[in-house]
Amino acid sequence: MAPPLRGIRVLDLSQVVAGPFCSMLLADMGAEVIKVERPGVGDNLRRWGPPFLGGEGVYFLYLNRNKKSITLNLKSEEGRRIFTQLLKRSDVLLENFRPGTMERLGFGYEEASRINPRIIYCRVSGYGQTGPYRDRGGYDLLAQGESGLISVTGEPDRPPGAKVGVAIVDMGTGLYAAVGILLALRAREKTGRGQLVDVSLLDSAVSWMLQPLGYYLAMGQLPKRLGTAHPVAAPYQTFRTRDIYITIGCAADRNWRALCRVLGLEELADDPRFSTNPRRVENREELARILGEVFEGESGEVWLRRLQEAGVPCAPVNTVDRVVEHPQLGERGMFVEVKHPKAGRLRLTGIPVKLSETPGEIHSPPPLLGEHTEEILGWLGYSPEEIRELRGRGVI
Repeated sequence: MAPPLRGIRVLDLSQVVAGPFCSMLLADMGAEVIKVERPGVGDNLRRWGPPFLGGEGVYFLYLNRNKKSITLNLKSEEGRRIFTQLLKRSDVLLENFRPGTMERLGFGYEEASRINPRIIYCRVSGYGQTGPYRDRGGYDLLAQGESGLISVTGEPDRPPGAKVGVAIVDMGTGLYAAVGILLALRAREKTGRGQLVDVSLLDSAVSWMLQPLGYYLAMGQLPKRLGTAHPVAAPYQTFRTRDIYITIGCAADRNWRALCRVLGLEELADDPRFSTNPRRVENREELARILGEVFEGESGEVWLRRLQEAGVPCAPVNTVDRVVEHPQLGERGMFVEVKHPKAGRLRLTGIPVKLSETPGEIHSPPPLLGEHTEEILGWLGYSPEEIRELRGRGVI
């Protein structure tokens, strides 16, 4: 059967990370995504690097598969006319400009919904479309800081400043945008009308701060940075072995007792300091010291085998090269190869959502800048001569 979003057309003006991640998720599930880019410039992420492959930023390549690219100058009258034709024939409009930009181009939500009352208009921004900060630009790093995420990330004996090592707010916001679009499409089935979807980096990041915010609101105290440790579970953190780091998750008492047996520390199981999870949390530092001394006496491979045999939740802290060759990820199709006209063979991450009857697919590589301009304009009824004229005038 066809992927579930086959027949849905997305007009994607977004660039960099959050918006393109959203449209990639939709494209993976069958949506036709038309990426609208500036002539001669394109998505800024095309130029972010190094590394580059075939002149394209690797970051761009990993966020834009399964899409078509058309170049269009929206500041020109003819460019806006073409965009209007595309808007009339689309289901979703996605943009991540600062609030007000689309209005100045003549395609704000009110204008777009008059052109196409069924349009789902998704706006991704740093701070949202309302509020005193709405006009500020937003980046992943800023959202990690302003949301408080950075303040609870890092080691306790170091100053705050450790951000999450990937653009988690950008991609999480893109995920929320995709969810919002799907919800709005579902609502349209009932009402026949589209609506505005407003998601922001700051809102997204704060929505993940449930535990630190809950701690502060309940206790009136600022949460502490705990490194890899967990604020309400112990032992639940990384430990250094003789050669590698491994992770342990033993909040449940049965797992705690099994861990004590594996480590030869049976006497700790009923020690009043550690006999229950709340007591282990209270004495986390002392517990980590005792366990750490034992873990450092043997290799990670040995400990992982013993712990897994005993049913203790554990895993290695893998470096990226080990992740790429991970047998479980290979079996799950989480790395897929495509052939790019300039970059050559690309090994991309796969689709994490597995549908048994209507699975998604990776069917095309990231597009070259304007690669599908003539195809799309031909579909709109422009002749080859008209397309050449538009190109000569800088419209496309």
